[in-house]
Amino acid sequence: MLVGISIVQKVISNYEAPSLPHYLALVLSAGPTEESLFFGIPYYAFGNHYVVLAGGIIWAMLHIINTHALDIHNLAYANWLFVIPSFFFSFRTWISGKGWFAIVTHSGWNGIFFTLGCVYRDYPCLIIPNGGNYMLTLSSIMLSIILVGLVYVLYRRKKAAHIRVPE
Repeated sequence: MLVGISIVQKVISNYEAPSLPHYLALVLSAGPTEESLFFGIPYYAFGNHYVVLAGGIIWAMLHIINTHALDIHNLAYANWLFVIPSFFFSFRTWISGKGWFAIVTHSGWNGIFFTLGCVYRDYPCLIIPNGGNYMLTLSSIMLSIILVGLVYVLYRRKKAAHIRVPE
């Protein structure tokens, strides 16, 4: 991340990396939610690698707006540079048919970097949002469960379609 920030600071003067609070439940549920929404559902619903590629590109580009204000000097460029290798990993893992590994790895990756960021005080870290907003925490967990469930249903449908013998 520091390498990304130093590269961006050389290109954009007055660049300040965004410092948004990170919440454990949201960080851990991001893996299943993002992998399902941008890779798994497109993979099993359309079965086309180009659709999965497009979903992955959208996913990577959304990480650049992980900031308070949409200003060229404050976009999360370093975060985006950090996400690019993950994009290639997720894309390759899904099109190889091993997408469940991408979900687990994404959550583990997020958990490790959440912990490191908290330990080194790179950003404010909380277990749940300020004010005890349990609805945000619960809804993010429920969304990830629903999306993973939808991926599983699409997976089973695709698998059943390959097993059926034409009459």
